[in-house]
Amino acid sequence: MNKNKTAIATILILTFIIALFALPITNAQGTKKTFAFVGVAPNPTGVGQQTVIRFGITDQLASTNYGWVGLTLTVTKPDGTTETLNNNGAGFRTDSTGATYTLYTPNTVGNYTLQSHYPQQVNPAGFPLIPANTTMLASDSDIVPLVVQQAPIPSFPTIPLPTEYWTRPIDDQLAQWPSIGGNWLTATNLAATYNRVAVGNALAPKSAHILWVKPLTSGGLVGGSLNPASEDIATARLEIGDAYEGKFLGSVIMLGKLYYDKYAANDRYHEIVCVDLHTGEQLWSRVLLNNLTLARGQVYNWPSIDLYGTYDYLWATGNTATRSVLGLPSTAGTTWNAFDPFTGDWVYTLYGVPSGTTAYGPMGELLIYTVNQANGWMTTWNSSNIPALYASTEVGSMGWGQWQPMGKIVNATGKDGVTLNNQPYQSSLTPFGLNGYQQNVTIPKGLPGSVQSLLDDRIVGGSFSNTAVRLWAISLKKGQEGTLLFNNTWTPPSDWAAGNIAMVWQAASDKAENGILVISVKETRQNAAFSVETGQYLWITEPRDALDFYTMGTAGSSARAINQIYEGKYYAGSYGGILYCYNATTGKLLWSYTATNPYAAGANWGNWPLYPCFIAGGMIYIRHTEHSGYQQSLPQGAPFIALNATTGEVIFRANGLFRGTHWGGYPLIGDNIIATMDTYDQRVYAVGKGPSATTVTAPDVGVSLGSSVTIKGMVTDLSPGTEEYALKARFPGGVPAVSEASMSDFMLYVYKQFPRPANAAGVEVAISVIDANNNYREIGKTTSSSDGVYSLVWTPDIPGKYTVFASFTGSESYWPSHAETAFNVDPAAQPAQTPAYPQPIDPTMTIVGVGVAILIAIAIVGAVMVLMLKKR
Repeated sequence: MNKNKTAIATILILTFIIALFALPITNAQGTKKTFAFVGVAPNPTGVGQQTVIRFGITDQLASTNYGWVGLTLTVTKPDGTTETLNNNGAGFRTDSTGATYTLYTPNTVGNYTLQSHYPQQVNPAGFPLIPANTTMLASDSDIVPLVVQQAPIPSFPTIPLPTEYWTRPIDDQLAQWPSIGGNWLTATNLAATYNRVAVGNALAPKSAHILWVKPLTSGGLVGGSLNPASEDIATARLEIGDAYEGKFLGSVIMLGKLYYDKYAANDRYHEIVCVDLHTGEQLWSRVLLNNLTLARGQVYNWPSIDLYGTYDYLWATGNTATRSVLGLPSTAGTTWNAFDPFTGDWVYTLYGVPSGTTAYGPMGELLIYTVNQANGWMTTWNSSNIPALYASTEVGSMGWGQWQPMGKIVNATGKDGVTLNNQPYQSSLTPFGLNGYQQNVTIPKGLPGSVQSLLDDRIVGGSFSNTAVRLWAISLKKGQEGTLLFNNTWTPPSDWAAGNIAMVWQAASDKAENGILVISVKETRQNAAFSVETGQYLWITEPRDALDFYTMGTAGSSARAINQIYEGKYYAGSYGGILYCYNATTGKLLWSYTATNPYAAGANWGNWPLYPCFIAGGMIYIRHTEHSGYQQSLPQGAPFIALNATTGEVIFRANGLFRGTHWGGYPLIGDNIIATMDTYDQRVYAVGKGPSATTVTAPDVGVSLGSSVTIKGMVTDLSPGTEEYALKARFPGGVPAVSEASMSDFMLYVYKQFPRPANAAGVEVAISVIDANNNYREIGKTTSSSDGVYSLVWTPDIPGKYTVFASFTGSESYWPSHAETAFNVDPAAQPAQTPAYPQPIDPTMTIVGVGVAILIAIAIVGAVMVLMLKKR
């Protein structure tokens, strides 16, 4: 799919260029010769390999609303047989540049040929040198060869998801990375009404590891005395924005940046802060025009003749203030103001924006559906259907269809001002001649109640009472807009009807198929579910915990914020401190999680009141929140919890790390990083996987073979928060990296100055070497201490140089890191040689020898004397 998108983008660019440089010539008879073309890539290609065929004619049309129709392709195969490609009999339609494409997979090795065919037709709207109603004559392209070989043409290599610490921007070539580049576009105070499944966060946090901390305002305990004349120690805390203020409301995450209101939501002064979500660095801070309130972000994809890309905006509202600053009359109505997210600069303003239900369209455009039940009509307003935001409102000019809203102040529902040949012209873009409005359809009159949810293909509404629940839905599918899908009445159980119950809308699935609509009853603490597809009643839950009535009877965002629907499951949790997970089809309870409160200091609640935050990466995140205005001190140890959304298994639970409020401080997630405000200390925290650093040392002098060596080093947390002076002063050697099991308590120690956990453990480090024989081998594993220090004693087995590698493979809290060093092993010393000294003379042997010599001498003398006597 990603390869196809890349090919399509390339085709669009090529066809735009072709269209821009075409110079049409019209003859006097009202006809024009056309020139069909066809091209294919890759060429040559491999058998069974998908190719892209681009084709059309060299003439563009007057606007993006038009295209040439009925085009076909002839494919001649190596065996001489032909195949006609005709878009399933409908013929192909070009875009406004005069070109289109199709995908084709050859199944035989050999030489193919391609030819495109353009049928005669009439130009629907005037364009320079091609008047409206000009007959565009039929034409055939040149015949183009396609060579198909056995071996496929290699594709651009797949770039895997990151295995190291990463930041924005994401290079356009990293086609697999959108799954980790999530945005949170609707401000948190509005997003509570949405089913908050946060896509684009496939690597959502599985531990409570803190990346960085940033003060929001003064917070925590006051300390000392409130009265200079008193010696009494005060136990007072600074105000936390609960109740009713809503600090950290209006927060948005977009393209790796966090935007939030520095002050409380109800303050008259609104300063928007932009922070790099990955690093915690504040990029800018400013007041948007005249104290506007941040409402949402937008990433809007806009294809035009000379540009194909996505625009990003921050939208802020503030009607009276904006009208005054921009010099608009009091009748200007609702204003929307777009700002550059990179700088905070004002870009453009829309005024007169209609009321209704706001949603995002498939290209990121902002849609408003206005449903008038009494008079039976529904309009659709589209933020991109405003010609005044183009470079030109003249159809067919080079500026027509080019997105250039910078510096403009436009009536969002005023006359569109479209012209053709400098004369008023009715464009199909704005069929009513008014900006924005693209549709006005009839709906049945008298539908009861009000709009409750806008889903992917329908608007759902209804009314609720103890005697009747009426639900209806209107289609938003193309070609079926305004069609009534159902209008059903359900009679509640008799015990509901007998009492004066409070019944409110709770949640709705975004998908119609197997989706559900959920309402709640305060007094019985039950939920009733209905089919999104048919409106029929499905099931009723057993009564939930008694304390859940606190929010089950509350309409609006606070009620809907405690409910989620995800992959066939319905989640609900509230003041009872239990998260329930139901089968969305049957209502059967699949599992529940009880957030037990073990602390006497929080004895007001046996379980922690819960707030399901969002679902991301297959996990549901919940936190404690409540309205405790009657308490001077906040309950200690409030949990922040991640559960497996399928099984309910605890992924992590951090007690006392963060606490929310009932009105503000909603957590949000983007780029797999959670941002949340903490009411214990009034700071903004970022939770996610951070970088680590590993060091290693070995002996600096050679050691003898047979001697042991000690290899040692540290593994430290290199997250941006560790660069703060306070942490550098406390951890001059670096903040140690610790195990997953130690993480929650260790973060309390590092960032909240809790006591150091006695049982904290470090991380595993693998030690490997390349020896003198150039063999790579792992020589052992060891675990660092809670100070981050590790060591390994090892005896080398051969002499020579050793290159040493220390590797921390990473965890759910840290990205991996490694380090390298070296040492030398000298050969073993040879045994010492014994000197050759003269041997001492044995005296006994000497005496014997002398005696023997004397005897021999006597014998000789005697023999001589005998001979002499004989001679005589």
